[in-house]
Amino acid sequence: MPVSAHHESLHQVFQQDTKLLVTSMQRLLGLSIGPVLEITPLDTVTTELLPVERRVDALFQLDTEKTRYVVALESQGKPDPDKRRSWPYYLAYLGERYDADAVLIVLTDEPVTERWAAQPIASGFPERPSLIAQPHVLGPTSVPLISSADEARGDIALWVLSSLVHGRRPANAGILTALAQELNDMDPDEAGVYAEYVEAGLTGSEAVEIWRQLMSTMKVFYRSAAAQQVREEGREEGREEGREEERAQTVLMVLERRGLEVPDGVRERVLSCRDSEELSTLVDRAWEVTRAQDLFGD
Repeated sequence: MPVSAHHESLHQVFQQDTKLLVTSMQRLLGLSIGPVLEITPLDTVTTELLPVERRVDALFQLDTEKTRYVVALESQGKPDPDKRRSWPYYLAYLGERYDADAVLIVLTDEPVTERWAAQPIASGFPERPSLIAQPHVLGPTSVPLISSADEARGDIALWVLSSLVHGRRPANAGILTALAQELNDMDPDEAGVYAEYVEAGLTGSEAVEIWRQLMSTMKVFYRSAAAQQVREEGREEGREEGREEERAQTVLMVLERRGLEVPDGVRERVLSCRDSEELSTLVDRAWEVTRAQDLFGD
């Protein structure tokens, strides 16, 4: 079953900035892991065990001075009883496979899911379980609501994570304005990646339109020479064409950053599209499809 754009964005921001994993474990979850010598993203696609290949969202190896950890990240939208069986299995398998202490971190923006996921998972006799698994959860309680650069303390990845966890709620939509301005002051290429994660994470909520409006006034999505020219000329029609061109480029960027091969026919069809509503739909679908050929749902 295809995963949602929001589901993907929660764990992919950790792959964009792997230091966020250490920040989250130490600063947000209060875990004492010691000085980290190296962080290695592990490729779950090529792992030999098929259930892990299909279900673990992101996997990292953390080497410290004393211990090696293998950390699995799972995005979770709502409670799922099946996970109470699969998560302990993942921990046991990954610990054995990588000869490491296995850690599970669940990512969610839903308070109900946060409380559910934080419950220990016991297997065996109720009074004397043989196995107890304890997930750690990054959700609305543990991830701070960051609304200014001072609160972010220079950690843009943590700020983006905060927007993914809190930004979908209408009452928190105001936090997006300061983040948009911060991205506008960054290197456009780096800022564009983070802006895409935020947009994907807000997909399906009213806040996504707020974010798109903010981005339409920023330089983040206006990196091509043609788009810059129409902005300078100040023509409304030209501005709209520039937005559509940039949105089309965003669709291709999302597909490529997810490692999907984009055939020439798909590329040409995306770049020739000038329907802003359809392009917005294509951006959302670019985070969900498993093949670029399925982008248009033909």
